[in-house]
Amino acid sequence: MKSNKETKDFLDSLLRGEPVRAGSDESVILHALADDAIKICTELNSSYHIPEEIRGIFARLTGKPISGTFRMFPPFTADCGKNIFIGEGVFFNSGCRFQDQGGIYIDDGALIGHNVVIATLNHGISPAERHDLFPAPVHIGKNAWIGSGSVILPGVTIGDNAVVGAGSVVTKDVPAAAIAVGSPARVIREV
Repeated sequence: MKSNKETKDFLDSLLRGEPVRAGSDESVILHALADDAIKICTELNSSYHIPEEIRGIFARLTGKPISGTFRMFPPFTADCGKNIFIGEGVFFNSGCRFQDQGGIYIDDGALIGHNVVIATLNHGISPAERHDLFPAPVHIGKNAWIGSGSVILPGVTIGDNAVVGAGSVVTKDVPAAAIAVGSPARVIREV
């Protein structure tokens, strides 16, 4: 693994949306971070842990302190872990999968349902860039509720108090206090 400064600089570059070119020095750091996340998530998912232990393991995964109000029901997996940012009173139900390299921001009181996937990377569309990665952050607002089996795609913002119906594929922003459902998700009404 590169030095802590090089790793932090790389993580910051992802949050700025800078691409990761296949075969680059940055792709080596990306894979090292993924290996570390796999190791930590395997520990999290391999046996029962009390809530305090879960928060401790999750803090190691993210590299940041985790609030005592955070709750999670494993299993949980992350591709990186270091670009997950969560507020107070956040809950993850079991089976969530986060591809967080581009940044996942989850505000206070948000609820993430069973088997939710949050993705922050795309591959290039052109064949010449197919193995390159393009990060874009996902923001989930205060008291938002993401229903079971939903997929949130890169660059999406879910507004405060919004609801995403179970099984939805969210390809564009959901306004505050809106209910969005379907594939692709569409706003059907306000909360």
